[in-house]
Amino acid sequence: MLSEEMRQVLEYYNAGLALYRKRQFQEAKAQFEKALKIRPEDGPSKEYVRRCEHYIKNPPPDDWDGVFVMTTK
Repeated sequence: MLSEEMRQVLEYYNAGLALYRKRQFQEAKAQFEKALKIRPEDGPSKEYVRRCEHYIKNPPPDDWDGVFVMTTK
């Protein structure tokens, strides 16, 4: 059974993911950051914050399919 804390993290994470897929990166980042306030060690939320920051500065092409392509190691 999930704790109430983890349920809240998942709610924010899922909301962020839905916004991310709609290319609403600023709003998505805010949701992932809410998840991190509850669970600072949440790796997936940290990664999506980084990706959102990248796409805010460098918007993906119009035909973007949601896949993040690493350009550096």
